[in-house]
Amino acid sequence: MLSDAGLRIATYNIEWFDALFDDAGHLHADGERSGRHGVTRAEQTAAVAHVLTRLDADAILVVEAPDISGRRDGAAALQRFAAQAGLRANRALRGFSNDTQQELILLHDPARITAHHDPKGAITGPEGRTNAPRFDGVYRIDLDIDATEDHVVFSKPPLELALDTPLGAMRMIGVHVKSKAPHGARNDADAMRLSIANRRKQLAQCIWLRERIEAHLDAGEALIVLGDLNDGPGLDEYEKLFGRSGVEIVMGSDAPPERQLYDPHARRALQSRMSAKPATARFYLSAEEQYLSALLDYIMVSPGLRPLARSWRIWHPFDDPECWRDPDLRDALLAASDHFPVTLDMAPAA
Repeated sequence: MLSDAGLRIATYNIEWFDALFDDAGHLHADGERSGRHGVTRAEQTAAVAHVLTRLDADAILVVEAPDISGRRDGAAALQRFAAQAGLRANRALRGFSNDTQQELILLHDPARITAHHDPKGAITGPEGRTNAPRFDGVYRIDLDIDATEDHVVFSKPPLELALDTPLGAMRMIGVHVKSKAPHGARNDADAMRLSIANRRKQLAQCIWLRERIEAHLDAGEALIVLGDLNDGPGLDEYEKLFGRSGVEIVMGSDAPPERQLYDPHARRALQSRMSAKPATARFYLSAEEQYLSALLDYIMVSPGLRPLARSWRIWHPFDDPECWRDPDLRDALLAASDHFPVTLDMAPAA
């Protein structure tokens, strides 16, 4: 743990975390296969516990957290998991649930952080609203300049939190923006059509998110935006069609410096698109029999928090020297998920 005055924030997308729990929120932890290929439920459970213990974070945004539905309580399941793993970040805070079995839940240390769900924006009906309505509502925006407004929803509404921390009051928005993969395509032309439609929706969600960020910046609030944006500079050819990535929209890369969010990994990728980029995820492409690495997970801070931000770290088993030199941690990172955690260490300004 950092000093009493410091703070460690993490985001971690844990692949098919929900599959490790039964309907009562108890861990299976047996020899049956987990949602991860070639990994048992017991192996993934142990790996996730090992990684979270090593992170030793004050707050962890769990992306793809266990399901919240009529018969499953993902927050209670996470608290039980944290207690069994001996994590000090053992209090779970949920926001709006969704229908994807992949929730956004914050685990935090209640001795160091007080947090509550605090959604902003107007409540909408099916007709929707412009100007950043509440994230469980409907956002109206003309996406293709056809003078007809589109109605956009989040499949996973962002988690909006108010935090009281050793470094003062902060706002936090946890995100898992919808993937652009063309699921259900019947042929190449259909795949292109679906990819463009999904990219358009993803950008609309990022515009919606950016409008909320602008409101917090206008209010002078300290803000952290973190999670899985399923996007990054130069990630696919459709970025050229729309001119910029969702990450650039969320960061406000075309805004004055005092209106931009900052993440060094995103900044590095934006500044040099032709060189090697940092990576937070590693996927196996069976058709090509090789792995694809991508930068998808971020912790962005508002300008007022920049002086407090000491270091960002991607806990990559191959790219981070400390992770590579520790076989137990390296193996746990590979068994736990196809994403790797990102942490931000903060401390009072000098």
